[in-house]
Amino acid sequence: MSAEFTYQDVAEHNTKKDLYVVIHDKVYDITKFVDEHPGGEEVLLDVGGQDSTEAFEDVGHSDEAREALEPLLVGTLKRQAGDPKPKAPLPGSLAPAAQTGTATGLGVGLYAVLVLGGAAAFAAYQYLQAQQAAAGPSA
Repeated sequence: MSAEFTYQDVAEHNTKKDLYVVIHDKVYDITKFVDEHPGGEEVLLDVGGQDSTEAFEDVGHSDEAREALEPLLVGTLKRQAGDPKPKAPLPGSLAPAAQTGTATGLGVGLYAVLVLGGAAAFAAYQYLQAQQAAAGPSA
């Protein structure tokens, strides 16, 4: 893995038969993996020959996917002046809000509100039905 590639070098490998990507400044030859990719070949061809760190991290790949990259590693990216900066954080690092411990998200709270609201609506419906039945038919 002693090979160093520039962005120009990586950009030349952008076809289905010769496909390189950069993920966290590591260069991978994913040519043999294109047909096996669970997300389809188009996804890989769209990011081929460029830094695909952000796309890789946005999908939330599993640990197995990260391990599958290891044998495909062919070198490292040699950054030069004018190269684009990486947009995604390194794996294992947390977003600033997540590091504070206060970011719990709306998922569980919103779910609880919906369940409690549904239960309250059902109870109100049952109460009104019981009141109407107790009043009897009015004519």
